Amino acid sequence: MTELSPAAIAVDDALAICIQLQGEIVSARPLAAAALRAAADCLPIQPLTREPPDQFEMGLAQGQSLSRIELLAIADELEGK
Repeated sequence: MTELSPAAIAVDDALAICIQLQGEIVSARPLAAAALRAAADCLPIQPLTREPPDQFEMGLAQGQSLSRIELLAIADELEGK
């Protein structure tokens, strides 16, 4: 078996927890939160290449940061943090 990335391990661990609860009402929240964290980790980071950066570059970098923050905030909420 190939070695899993930290993001894939988080999703795999959450799925294993859900499977262990078989027969009870299983919440998909840990699985969804892990998937959101994995998605946030996959967002590319756009390095700023101009000094000073132009408006397009700043907007792109800020948009990526906001997307990541929003995904992580949802994951936190699902985990009750």
